[in-house]
Amino acid sequence: MPQVRVITDEGEQFGVMDTREAIREARNRGMDLVEVAPNADPPVCKIIDFGKFQYEAKKKANEAKKKQVVITVKEVKFRPGTDVHDYSYRMKHAREWLEEGDKVKATIWFRGREMTHRELGARILEQLEKDLADIGDVEMRPRMEGNQMFTIFAPKRHKKAEGSKQPADGRGQAAGGRPQEAAGGQQAAAGQQTAGGSQQTAGRNQNSTS
Repeated sequence: MPQVRVITDEGEQFGVMDTREAIREARNRGMDLVEVAPNADPPVCKIIDFGKFQYEAKKKANEAKKKQVVITVKEVKFRPGTDVHDYSYRMKHAREWLEEGDKVKATIWFRGREMTHRELGARILEQLEKDLADIGDVEMRPRMEGNQMFTIFAPKRHKKAEGSKQPADGRGQAAGGRPQEAAGGQQAAAGQQTAGGSQQTAGRNQNSTS
């Protein structure tokens, strides 16, 4: 490309320059000439520190990756004739996965004539829904696809406990403490009055004696 439009990292416009001249200008500044808009006419290039540019781009990508919530879907399989022991074993695995934050796909596999007894698979999924109700919500109701019936569970979203109860309890304790203080004050006042009364009585006795 014979010519490019050149700008700096601070937004300074150099306008359209010969490509060799633009490269020379970047080198004089101790930086690099990086093409940022190749489809423009003419292409747009920036005079920047390419090493710093790569570092910041990698840093932004890592920060975006940290903010992403990765949820995996794990599958637990049953047969229409799954016995109680096998059901319990698979159900416990489903509970562990939900507690870890993963989704669970529960699948009933039918073979041959088992397709005529779909209600058996529906009962298993219904029982599984009850056993997982405390930690999981049904994200997809049971449905048939080919020779399998499946449903999907998602971890239950727990609501944060409201903190309004603590101040109310605190007020109750404070209010409960005031009658005791008042009672203590009444006792002290009563004691003072009794003592004062005794002193006054003793004074009268001394006056009468004299």
